[in-house]
Amino acid sequence: MTAINGYNPYAALGSAYARTAAATQPSLLDALNAAETGAQSDPNAATNLTLSDAAKAKLAGDAATPDFTTVTNDARAALDKLYAAAKVNGPLTSDGKTTVDLSSLDRRSLFAIATNNGGKFTPDEQSVASQELTGRFNAALAPAAAATSMTKNYTVVYKAVLDYLDGASTEEKATSAWATQRAAGLKGYETAKQKPDTAPSVSGDPVAAYLAKYPDGAPAGATKTFTTVATDARAALDAQASLAAENKTELVYDPKRKFGQLVDFSSFDNRSLSAITLNQDQKFSNQEIYAAKKELDSRTRASILSSLKQSQQSGDPSQLSLGILQSYSAMSDEERQASGWTVSFRDNVLQQYKSTSNILSMLQGA
Repeated sequence: MTAINGYNPYAALGSAYARTAAATQPSLLDALNAAETGAQSDPNAATNLTLSDAAKAKLAGDAATPDFTTVTNDARAALDKLYAAAKVNGPLTSDGKTTVDLSSLDRRSLFAIATNNGGKFTPDEQSVASQELTGRFNAALAPAAAATSMTKNYTVVYKAVLDYLDGASTEEKATSAWATQRAAGLKGYETAKQKPDTAPSVSGDPVAAYLAKYPDGAPAGATKTFTTVATDARAALDAQASLAAENKTELVYDPKRKFGQLVDFSSFDNRSLSAITLNQDQKFSNQEIYAAKKELDSRTRASILSSLKQSQQSGDPSQLSLGILQSYSAMSDEERQASGWTVSFRDNVLQQYKSTSNILSMLQGA
């Protein structure tokens, strides 16, 4: 069994996760349906409840969410398929190295494995799942921690940990570990808002534990070589072209084309798009390069616009620079090269942040 080095926010989960069976409660959707049925059958009913489309969509999504038993069984089956594909019998070799990649499993499935829900998972499987969750926690905080190290604004990294914790499943939120981390993170965030350039001192603070090990943000974990990324991107485009041919058409890269199957980049991450754009191994056509660059630029613009929106909503103009610095920190070297985000660009944004912060301090009489 492999020990997980460094800060592990999931170490306290394990068997501590309470799996007490609760009495089945009617869902909100059931209650609303009953209310609507009652109103229709009772002509004297006083109230008719009308839901917005957004509310109906939310309820439909909640109703479609599988229960935790189903998630657990699916996770067990997914692990077994990974072992079969890798021709191994477990997640670790005799010398403690991992044999399978759990990146395809969602956070809820990993939580089921890490906490041994239903008693379906071995200690090694729990350890590897916990390690994957820790990696995702680190990846979520790394860009914000890097921005904090540049700006000395601790609200950035505390906001990141709150966002990550709030994205947990209901099962994860039911644990005392999550509640403790959430409370400490919130206290740290509120403290940092009072003095952004001073690290808060909070008991049980997950951010403080993280920054003690990774003051500049966690280093990227083991990733595919850029050549492998390019090869996989080539295969993915070829698969789309083959499907188009089966449908008696062709794969096209210009949305203005009136015929053909338009390329779909939705499953391509930014590093894959960068591999196509840079075309270092000469695997892609000019059309493919142009389309990938256009998609990458669109995502970059969306990221900047999101930071701008945050700046406008908060009334804090420095949020724009902070958002861009976080985006820069989250990029691989290849993504920065493909997007034209140089070190000089980063330094200019950092200087803009500092200038804006100084002006705001003067206006606030600090």
